[in-house]
Amino acid sequence: MNEPSAVARRLILLVDDDPGTIQVLYRTLSSYGDVRFSTSAAEGLQMARELQPDLLLLDFEMPGISGLEVCRQLKADPRTADIVVMFVTSHHETDLEVQAFEMGAVDFIAKPVRPVVVQARVGTQLRLKALADALRQAALKDGLTGLANRAAFEAQLAWEWRRALRAAVPLSLLMVDVDHFKRFNDKYGHLGGDAALQQVAAQLQRATQRGGDLAARFGGEEFVVLLADTGGQAAQQLAERLCAAIAAVAIDVESSSEPARVTVSIGVATFDARSVEPSFGAAPKPATLVAAADRTLYAAKAAGRNQVVFEPLDASNPARLATARAAPTG
Repeated sequence: MNEPSAVARRLILLVDDDPGTIQVLYRTLSSYGDVRFSTSAAEGLQMARELQPDLLLLDFEMPGISGLEVCRQLKADPRTADIVVMFVTSHHETDLEVQAFEMGAVDFIAKPVRPVVVQARVGTQLRLKALADALRQAALKDGLTGLANRAAFEAQLAWEWRRALRAAVPLSLLMVDVDHFKRFNDKYGHLGGDAALQQVAAQLQRATQRGGDLAARFGGEEFVVLLADTGGQAAQQLAERLCAAIAAVAIDVESSSEPARVTVSIGVATFDARSVEPSFGAAPKPATLVAAADRTLYAAKAAGRNQVVFEPLDASNPARLATARAAPTG
């Protein structure tokens, strides 16, 4: 049997219309993590969406929505697709098991449940989930700075963009570029350049503590900060604070007897679905926001660097900035 001490405490959700089964499972698994439960399939589905449990033990047959339908909906939603689903059932028909596995379930536990079997199987699945989570996080993290990488940023941008359109809330993006980074590398070497990027990343990370915010390394010396539910004024204010904070940081460089400093240029773009310029069309794409932030970044660099330039993507901006990629680099 897997010892619960060997498995990090996780969130486990039990959904079964039989209170007796719920009681047995709760007692059996309470040492493995935070156990929540519901005797309603519809309520359990909502709880899974809100709580994002690591593991869901799900009755196959319930009044209203079936367990199979709950599993299908969870696996179809990117927010809940990684929840591990195990069915608890008295059914033994092969075709039902095949359907469940095809839907994304990982295992079956037969009723009446046997605690020692439940612990063994749940312990195994929690270990596998922990490994998968670690691999997933590693694949979405930049190795040098510890920030999210570009793939993670693009996935979250797509999600937040859809949410901004659906909920009619603003979404802002900061494009941040280290000024004259090639000169810095030439003077202090690549290790010095790495230290500078890590210091910039640390400032970005401190500025993005809300759940919907994300700081990521976009590539090279360029970073992005995605700000959910954030309008243009708040995004500009944050960018100004970041610009000043990064300029004030003393960077320890092994090749230099004195601390080094860098500055950044920041382009800010805000999309507000409540006031969209007609030329953007009824369903603009996330790339619209990235392109606008990129234009404003290069405008900031062309204006002398170490500053912030803002562009709203709404009816208040009838003409986009003319500045394009031909602006100064580095």
